[in-house]
Amino acid sequence: MIHVENKDLVIPGQILADDEYYSGRGTFKENGKVCSSLLGRVSLRNKKIRVIPLKSKYVPKKGDVVIGKIKDVRFSMWDLDINSPYSGILPAFEVFGREKKELNKVYDVGDVLFLRVVDVDEIKKAKLGLKGRGMGKFKGGIIVDIAPTKVPRLIGKKGSMINMIKDKTNCKIVVGQNGLVWVKGNEDMEQLTREIIHLIEAEAHTSGLTNKIKNKLYMAIDGELPPEEVEETEEEFVLEKPKLQNFKEELEQEELEQEEKEAEEESAEETNEKKEKPDISEVIEEFKRKNKSKDGSLSYSDNSNNSFILNNK
Repeated sequence: MIHVENKDLVIPGQILADDEYYSGRGTFKENGKVCSSLLGRVSLRNKKIRVIPLKSKYVPKKGDVVIGKIKDVRFSMWDLDINSPYSGILPAFEVFGREKKELNKVYDVGDVLFLRVVDVDEIKKAKLGLKGRGMGKFKGGIIVDIAPTKVPRLIGKKGSMINMIKDKTNCKIVVGQNGLVWVKGNEDMEQLTREIIHLIEAEAHTSGLTNKIKNKLYMAIDGELPPEEVEETEEEFVLEKPKLQNFKEELEQEELEQEEKEAEEESAEETNEKKEKPDISEVIEEFKRKNKSKDGSLSYSDNSNNSFILNNK
């Protein structure tokens, strides 16, 4: 038996379901009951129940892109705050290679950088790097802090949400997977973008959020609601996704059939080549048959003065 509904707000210790449900992340089992271990929203999928925290800190993962603020400059590295209980370090060799330079003349305390997590050790300390498109120091702009768990909702499906905000506000926006967002544009648009991002964070669990954000952007900037056809375009795009997948499968099938056809043609060519090449034993037998004389010997002569005789004794 289930005692809550999907997306319900629950508190630590609250009973969520009976034993026939599986305990997922953010829950625990006690006396045959699935209970919440934190403050968050319920997530139900089949018989598995999870609780998504409302607010959480970022746990570094190799390959993540993050935004960090330099809090200390050491002899051979920068120490950064990456919105996590775990520290992040940027080694000097990740920036200079083997060259030796004064670190604080390149990046100093308070600078905000866009980085990639190169590695994470056993105590979750993150080694950071700057290799990648757009990596480096931010100039100007503001930083907006949201829960890392809400980052996918802010970005949206295939970047739909964040691109909509960028296009309407003309702001440059970079989202770190650690929940820090850099925004740069007109001052009024920066503040509007901050409000929009916090609204998405607060209502990430609600349905129809994309339309709500779209309406708010249009009303704030244009003073009127967006045309209705925008929503229809979005629905058509979603419906066409399976077609894109089928098209990809068709291309793969065509490539496979083409490869099989080419293989068959190569095999046929090899067979023809073998047929065209005469067998030497067959040539000799044919020669014997055509040139056998009465005395049992084999002879051949042409119209020239040259001749040779093969004895078959």
